[in-house]
Amino acid sequence: MGTYTFGAIDIGSNAIRLLINTVEEYPDQVEFKKTAFLRVPIRLGEDVFTHGEVSPQKRERMCEAMAGFAHIMRAYSVQDYRAYATSAMREARNGAEIVEYIRKNSGIGIEIISGQTEADTIFANGLADMLAADKTYLYVDVGGGSTEVIVYSDRTKVDARSFALGTVRILSDAVDKDEMKKFKKWLGAIGQKYRPTAIIGSGGNINKVQKLLNKKDRETISRPELDMLYRYIKSFSFAERVHTMRLATYRADVIVPAMKLFLTVCTQCGIDEIIVPKMGLSDGIIRTLYTAHRPNAQ
Repeated sequence: MGTYTFGAIDIGSNAIRLLINTVEEYPDQVEFKKTAFLRVPIRLGEDVFTHGEVSPQKRERMCEAMAGFAHIMRAYSVQDYRAYATSAMREARNGAEIVEYIRKNSGIGIEIISGQTEADTIFANGLADMLAADKTYLYVDVGGGSTEVIVYSDRTKVDARSFALGTVRILSDAVDKDEMKKFKKWLGAIGQKYRPTAIIGSGGNINKVQKLLNKKDRETISRPELDMLYRYIKSFSFAERVHTMRLATYRADVIVPAMKLFLTVCTQCGIDEIIVPKMGLSDGIIRTLYTAHRPNAQ
């Protein structure tokens, strides 16, 4: 038996997140317990998807966040961590320069990962244990810059793709005109080949949708429910979503394109059910760290 404390930093296009987990080993199981979580809505994608690089202003905000994360991880005696940067940093012309600047000024080492590595890390978060052996699922993670889709059949990953379709990218009008066509075509082929029965939804927006629909933890969302809420929220202006619906300013705009992307997956694959387990890239990083420290870990 042992106890470990790990940190995971997810540098996304919409926000930067720190997750700290305590991992406790027992004779019959291993428990992953959330110790701390912090989200900073910096929106790197606003710069990158329109100007091709991270601005000096957002570089400084990012550095301040990383320095704060470093202090917090030391305070929690984190034994190991990984910091993964995804879509926005992948595309930023000055991505490598930003990584080096952050390392020098905060001590945090950042790895810019590919879309495939992002999907593989998400897969590592233990989702396979939740799946029925006789069904096919699509794990859909909608981020600010990209959408990752993993196909699970018989509890095994059989396909995975990353698409440059994300909420901040869409709001910035920076989506390649052919990307949505590729997305729909691939989903149609997956739908015909595997006949998926449900989506496993990941990301802050689908988590918020679950709350708005007054769903309990892991209670499913139906396609008609999602469509109804999408049309309802879309009918409000940004200001009305903030002041009338009480949505946070960092959520009030991105939630609409996120819901549209989930609805697109439902339509293209004929899926009527969405499961929201509230697990994502950060959870996968924690699992990966535990496996690295305990080679025999499952």
